[in-house]
Amino acid sequence: MFLMLLRGEFAVPWADGVVVPLNTRWAAAEIVYALNDSNATLLLIDDRFLSMADAIKAEVRSLRAIIHMGDGFAPAGMVRYEELIERSDPIPDAARNGEDLAGIFYTGGTTGFPKGVMLPYRGLWASAMAGLSALGIEDDSVALHSAPMFHLADFGLTMAMLLAGAAHAIVPVFDPEQVLAAIARYRVTHALLVPTMIGMVVMHPNVMESDLSSLRMPTYGGSPIPEAILIETMRVRPGCRLAQAYGMTELSPIATILTPDYHVLHGEKAGKLTSGGRAAQCCEVEIVNPDGVEAKRGVVGEIRVRGPNVMLGYWKKPEETAAALRGGWMYTGDAGYMDEEGFVYIVDRLKDMIVTGGENVYSAEVENAISKHRAVAQCAVIGVPDEIWGEAVHAVVILKHGRQISAQDIIEHCRTMIAGYKCPRTVDFRTEPMPLSGAGKVLKRELREPYWEARVRQVQ
Repeated sequence: MFLMLLRGEFAVPWADGVVVPLNTRWAAAEIVYALNDSNATLLLIDDRFLSMADAIKAEVRSLRAIIHMGDGFAPAGMVRYEELIERSDPIPDAARNGEDLAGIFYTGGTTGFPKGVMLPYRGLWASAMAGLSALGIEDDSVALHSAPMFHLADFGLTMAMLLAGAAHAIVPVFDPEQVLAAIARYRVTHALLVPTMIGMVVMHPNVMESDLSSLRMPTYGGSPIPEAILIETMRVRPGCRLAQAYGMTELSPIATILTPDYHVLHGEKAGKLTSGGRAAQCCEVEIVNPDGVEAKRGVVGEIRVRGPNVMLGYWKKPEETAAALRGGWMYTGDAGYMDEEGFVYIVDRLKDMIVTGGENVYSAEVENAISKHRAVAQCAVIGVPDEIWGEAVHAVVILKHGRQISAQDIIEHCRTMIAGYKCPRTVDFRTEPMPLSGAGKVLKRELREPYWEARVRQVQ
């Protein structure tokens, strides 16, 4: 399946097309939205998603063909991938590059719908080169893919490994036992994991019996690594060197990297573990105040980035593009500060985004789903601390007069509309009005405060 994926990723630009990777955890409605929004003409589908095919075909008018990537014969109305190759003549390379659109990568939307991030080839190239230089990727490296491959983080690792002529190993889904087995079997050198995943691997009861001698540099993102997990990683694999990357889909995705030499608890380079590192090779990073003027070191402001890794814009969303891209800079919507040595520390999010288990969830998407329940009068969604997933999705709901429903009713309602990881894990029902700003907006910071008090960082 991985070979087929790579063939497709290369075949599309060769044929002068644009890729639109889809989140495999999305509900059918989210998939249909992205296909319609991007005006997709070809859909590659495997056996796992065949049950959705008829509904997708009926609701996505732009589709010209569905290509079956699974085993055996293609279902009626589809063409088998291998058969398509066998019966087709070669065509010349369209040589897409530079500013040409490489893909539309859907990420959560502040309006309640996913938005398509337009990434050019120079962006994917820039992030891949940054990864090559900082992560020690060489032609004998082997990358383990256990994180979602549609996600830009893993996509970026894939591109870096391909540029180096390195090899790939893959497990269908993240499972600590499968990860341990794959590292030993395929002599894995590099892996992309979130801190939660690293913790589950190093805390696994079979870890000391597993052969991890090949593992050189696992890379993580989404949140800083807890000190306990770092200590345990050093214990079970003393020669292993960790790296952290901070970024986002709009940045192809790398902005900063915390290199292995700062993943230490003692010495002159200690004390940087809570940072996201310094600007990657591909870009510049600044902290600015609301007027767009660079803030003094140690002062919190908005993180902005410029360089070849920055997106072209949001697909068919000129207003959101203009708000994010200003004067050549990408305004991330993350609040942070930079120390005297150039290390970036993220302290909060200016936009209502939750990072749970390494996945981005925009509160507006969840609120959009909850509000469609007939018993709901008003709702607000926030991120709350979670020791396993970093943050958990939490909903605050006001019901219509006389209505009574349970938290599980809300959760199950959401599951019919959005991916499972976006659904609330917990729900509070509120009878008093939501706290509002002078402009009438819900003050989510006040809703978040009881959960985050006494914590320096307002994100995990």
